[in-house]
Amino acid sequence: MTRRLTVLFLAALLPLLAGAGQAQAAGYRYWSFWERDGSAWTYATVGPSMSRPADGDVLGFRFSVSEDSGDAAKPRGTADFDTICAKTPAEDGTKRVALVIDFGTPADAPSGAKPPAGRTACAQMAQDATTAEALASVAEPLRYDSNALLCAIAGYPAKGCGEQVATGGKGSASTGAAETDEEASAQDDGGSGPSVGLLAGAAVVVVLGAAAVWQVRRRA
Repeated sequence: MTRRLTVLFLAALLPLLAGAGQAQAAGYRYWSFWERDGSAWTYATVGPSMSRPADGDVLGFRFSVSEDSGDAAKPRGTADFDTICAKTPAEDGTKRVALVIDFGTPADAPSGAKPPAGRTACAQMAQDATTAEALASVAEPLRYDSNALLCAIAGYPAKGCGEQVATGGKGSASTGAAETDEEASAQDDGGSGPSVGLLAGAAVVVVLGAAAVWQVRRRA
């Protein structure tokens, strides 16, 4: 009987510890930059100001909350160069770059903000132009922080830049798991206090522990 109680005690304790670790997970709300590789999006390895796309390239931007590049949400919508640049004829001495701009979902948005509808655009520019220049030519105003981090495209969002957002260990807000600023703030205000699940788990552990002690004393 004592052995059985010990097993139950550990079974209750392990999920409790796992849940405590997950509660610490956090992501960041920001514009991610993507490059089209064949039929798939790949996370860009350099920033827009360092990237120099070639004629015919397709580039994407997505606003979302993610913990890291591995779970970042990809741009949605049409990502075909011929479709996006169909009405922009080629010209000597210039290059054409297709841009896909995805403003994210309501779950990704800062508190009180409503994401605009996604858009595509064909930027025609000088051969040595950067992605940042291409974006500026079709989606102003852009906003950057002091570290050259892209904060806003077409004025969205109106404020904030790469702020940390609690995710509850569920990853990107694109899955609907993100919190609003008020929800994150509420958790921060009570950050030193345990959650309901934590209290319930602790109660189970206490009960099982007490039962184990009682059983040992009885057998003695």
